[in-house]
Amino acid sequence: MSLTYILIALIAVFGHSEDFLGTTLLSRPLVLGPLVGLVLGDLTQGVMIGATLELIFMGNIKVGAAIPPDVVTGGVLGTAFAIISGKGPAIALAIAVPVSILAEMVISGLFVLRAMLNKKFDKYAEDGNYNGIQQLHILSGLLRPLLMGAIILLTLQLGAEAMKTFLDMIPKWVQSGLQVAGNMLPALGFALLMNLMFNKKVAPYFFLGFMLAAYLKLPVIAIGGLGVIIALIVTQVTPKGPADDDEFERDADPPLRPIQKLNKRDIRNIFLRSLVLEANFNFETWQNTGFAFAVIPALKKLYTTKEAMAAALKRHLTFFNTSPYGSTLILGITAAMEEQNSLDADFDEESINSVKLGLMGPLAGVFDSLFWGTFKVIAAGVGTSLAIKGNLMGPVLFILIFNVPHLLLRYNLTFIGYNAGTKFLQNLAKNNVMDRLTKGASILGLMVVGAMPATLIAINTPITFGSAKSAITLQSVLDQIVPSIIPLGLTFLVYFFVGKQVKTTYLLLGLLVLGFVGSMIHVFA
Repeated sequence: MSLTYILIALIAVFGHSEDFLGTTLLSRPLVLGPLVGLVLGDLTQGVMIGATLELIFMGNIKVGAAIPPDVVTGGVLGTAFAIISGKGPAIALAIAVPVSILAEMVISGLFVLRAMLNKKFDKYAEDGNYNGIQQLHILSGLLRPLLMGAIILLTLQLGAEAMKTFLDMIPKWVQSGLQVAGNMLPALGFALLMNLMFNKKVAPYFFLGFMLAAYLKLPVIAIGGLGVIIALIVTQVTPKGPADDDEFERDADPPLRPIQKLNKRDIRNIFLRSLVLEANFNFETWQNTGFAFAVIPALKKLYTTKEAMAAALKRHLTFFNTSPYGSTLILGITAAMEEQNSLDADFDEESINSVKLGLMGPLAGVFDSLFWGTFKVIAAGVGTSLAIKGNLMGPVLFILIFNVPHLLLRYNLTFIGYNAGTKFLQNLAKNNVMDRLTKGASILGLMVVGAMPATLIAINTPITFGSAKSAITLQSVLDQIVPSIIPLGLTFLVYFFVGKQVKTTYLLLGLLVLGFVGSMIHVFA
């Protein structure tokens, strides 16, 4: 068995371990592509192919019950076969798209299978067996990376040579068609991102981003910086007077507790365990075992009897689902409430789940918008614009731009939730902080998304008019009216179908057909 294939399979295992890594986007093609290229001895091609696939799958994110095509399996195999055959990005996408769709079916089946373990979790909770819950949560989480890693290793072992022979037989006109189709596919990613953020109030910022890129040729990173400035200006409020400030500070004080059983180490452990929140994600109870797993360090310290521990575990094995990026705020508040419950015999235990249920939806909306619609967009825009040229700094900046604010905020929210509890949320609501944050995030995210069609979709038309001596190209006429109008129009066409609830799979296949046929009849190039 080839060591190279084993290493590539391990890269896939690492990518599929995303649910153990706090949804840090280390599973994205922009990160895994260079790793595959490094193993195969062509780092530059790995970086470029990873960037190409990232553009295609940019809008594929797991929000709620939406399970997108599996970019890990498709990206790793597509990159590997493209480099092994020497065919480049066009072949990578031709392999990655169908493989991603097939792998999605396997993973969806796994999510259904995991729901069958819920009775076992409930039995452990009934017995007060928190070790059983912890171990089963981890074991269930390992099923996905191990299964998909084995599938990829088997595919490489049995099919690499056959795939190389097949790819060598593909004529150049087919490769050209695939290249055009691949250049169209990023429109789907942009449209899916627009579907999260685009509305009448903030739509002008999308077009501002487009115009800055199309007419002034500003790079994405410059437009992102300008977006930050505009978002800060638009969302700023009139400063409050001293009396208001004093009131805010009084309200922000943490509630007094007669005794504190939990310390900083306990809260820090809750943060670290929150990174494994989605390891056992399933379609019945969603993130419930991950929540219980994260809060167990506090429960162990607060409840010393089997009965009390069992009651607490059962409380936290009820349905739970929110943005993983804001989950630590709820975990911190829950730890504080459990502490109060352990100290006060008259404490209302039902209020703990009531607070959790009340916060899940609002926090999911805010943090999904902030991270999927802002930080990920900026990180991917900056990263792909560099990586598409073979620059290794692209993947590095992608990881840093997303995860530095992510991990800092996630860590601090755990302590804020524990120390300030619901008082903190009341102050945020009183000062409209959440509303301003959401609006600012939408402005910034849409400006960057608006710039992407003009900078990252390389589609034009070779159609000409007139005689050979005085021929005029349709593309030159369009550029005089609105530069990059074809990429912009294509993005809005896909956005229209996304709004009509057309499945992502159908849109992927539709763009592939449109690009391939358009190349054959010389409408697109």
